[in-house]
Amino acid sequence: MAFMSYRAADSGRKDVYSELPLINNERLKFDSSTPFTPSYVKRNVTRSTDPAQAYASRVEGRQILLDNPARESKAKKAREEQRAKRTSERARKAAGIMGKREGERRAVWKLRKEEAKFQLFTPLHSLWLGYMTELLSLSPQPAGTASDPAAAVPSAAGMHAKLIKADFHGAVVTVRRSKNPCLVGLSGIVVHETENAFKVITQKDQLKLLPKQNNVFVFAVPLYATPTLAVTPSSPQPLRTVLDMPHIEFELYGNHFCFRAAERAGRKFKHKETIEL
Repeated sequence: MAFMSYRAADSGRKDVYSELPLINNERLKFDSSTPFTPSYVKRNVTRSTDPAQAYASRVEGRQILLDNPARESKAKKAREEQRAKRTSERARKAAGIMGKREGERRAVWKLRKEEAKFQLFTPLHSLWLGYMTELLSLSPQPAGTASDPAAAVPSAAGMHAKLIKADFHGAVVTVRRSKNPCLVGLSGIVVHETENAFKVITQKDQLKLLPKQNNVFVFAVPLYATPTLAVTPSSPQPLRTVLDMPHIEFELYGNHFCFRAAERAGRKFKHKETIEL
C-alpha cells in the first residue's frame, strides 16, 4: 500500500484515500466545470434538439424521483381491511348497535297485532312536528284570525334541500299516484323507512308496506311552529295530525327516493326534470 502511494505521489496524482485537510469555519465545496447530472441528462435522457434548454426547463431546480415507491401487497391490504372490519364490529357490539341481520332475526321491526295502533304512534308524529319546526325554522302562528296564511309560507327553495335529507319517521305520507291502483289513497304514520319502502300505520290500525318504486307520495309539514307536547297513549283526547292544522304539501317521487335515511343525510341531490307514471 505504501508502494502504491509512493508511485501515486511520484506521478503527480493525489491519493483518493488520503485524509482531507482541516478547514476552519469554511464549508467544503466541490467545483467542476462539467457537473455529472447536467452532462448525463443532456447526453442520455433528452432527445430534444436543444438539450440544454430541455434540462433548464424540466430538470434544473426540481426534485425528481429516481426510483418507483414500494407498493403495498394486495394480501396485506386485504388483511388490514379485515382487521378494521373486525374492530368496527367489536365496537358496534360494545356500543349495543344492532345490525340488519340481527334485527331481522330478532324480529325487531315486526309489530304484533295489539301494537299496530294508530293512537300509539301519534306521540311519534308530535315529535316529528317539533322536529320540522326546528329544521325549517318555522315562525309561531300570529294571534287573531285575520292573518293571511299565504304570507307565512317560507321559501320553497330553502325547504327542499332540508326536506330531502330529513328523517321521515313519524311523518304522515299518502300515496297520490301509483302504478298499482290498490295503493292510491293509502295514508298513515311512517313507523319504519327502509331503502325501498315505507311502513305506515293507518287510521284503521293496519300496518301497510308502501313500496317507493313507481309511487308518488305526498306529505305535509306544518305552516306554523308546533310545540312538542308530552302526551301519553292513555290521553283522553287524541293528538291532531298535521292534516288538521294549516300545512304545506309536498310531492315525493319514490323512484328518486330509494335510499336509507342515513344515506340521504350525506348525499348530494341534483335537480333534474322527471316524468312519472
